[in-house]
Amino acid sequence: MRAIVVRTPGGLDALSLEDVDPPELRPNDVRIRVEACGVCFHDVVTRNGTLRRGVEMPLIPGHEVSGIVESVGPAVRDFRPGDRVATLQRRSICGRCRYCRNDQETACPKQEFLGDMGLNGGYAELVCVSEDNVAHVPDGVALDEAAIVACTVGTELNAIRDVAGVRIGERVVINGAGGGLGIHGVQLAHIAGAEVIAVTGSLGKAETIRAAGADHVVVYQRGEDFSARVKALTGGEGADVAIDNVGSHTFDAMRRSLALRGRWIFIGQLSGDFVRLNPAQLFLRGLSIHSAQSTNRRQLWDCLDLVRRGLVRPVIADRIPLERAADAHQMVEQAAPAGRILLKPSL
Repeated sequence: MRAIVVRTPGGLDALSLEDVDPPELRPNDVRIRVEACGVCFHDVVTRNGTLRRGVEMPLIPGHEVSGIVESVGPAVRDFRPGDRVATLQRRSICGRCRYCRNDQETACPKQEFLGDMGLNGGYAELVCVSEDNVAHVPDGVALDEAAIVACTVGTELNAIRDVAGVRIGERVVINGAGGGLGIHGVQLAHIAGAEVIAVTGSLGKAETIRAAGADHVVVYQRGEDFSARVKALTGGEGADVAIDNVGSHTFDAMRRSLALRGRWIFIGQLSGDFVRLNPAQLFLRGLSIHSAQSTNRRQLWDCLDLVRRGLVRPVIADRIPLERAADAHQMVEQAAPAGRILLKPSL
């Protein structure tokens, strides 16, 4: 099969189009003919060596997959060839640990993150994923849309609904609001009944962000402290919840944007940079820091249903052939697209 392979960490030239053997079909696996695979910043930091934990090369990147079931392992019960499916971000989980048994399989210590190790990832014509990490795509949901639901919508749902517990009327500030995750976080915070303050570094994405449901859009220059503008939009109080898709680049500005007793939910970290923090900056204002780590099965089902009902619209910036994976990575690194870029092996 054709696949994009990364053999050693590096720049865009580390992405090599190769012919490789299809991945091994294990007893609990579903083998999927890939229709589309989203390009996530996670793929960029895996490819360039910033992310090292759990990464084993050579590898085929890609964890946002949709397609048609080609074959199934002998232990698979719920999927058949021809089914339309989408995946979670993991190839497999143990299914037995206290996390897997408690609806927290994103923390499974034996999980295999799809695309981070070995020649089995979504930048390929075929991919194998255990049935615990695959979902049926509802009628009326396009496979292109379904590909990105787990990562872009599911992770934001995890942060906004399940970790932050956003309530009607609360103020939510979301950075990276024009990116693949942030644009869907804006939609989810809006339907949750929040007043949404979207922060972006791109003036060109402002109208798309407003159309997604933002009540306010703050456009800033890199390195700028935008917190004064967030405070002004909230009568000087700040936001009740911060959904942080960026990490260290905007760390101080996001902290200063929070109201007393604010909840700060980390999702993304776009660099290997560290931050400095005096703990008093948290406890004297009653701030709490949490994280949302990918998506569990229940969240994926909920998100696919939100898309089916038209309450969330997956935002796809472009669809490009597999052999142009380097172009896709370059666009993601430059924060060029509003929404997600899809790689499509069939183009």
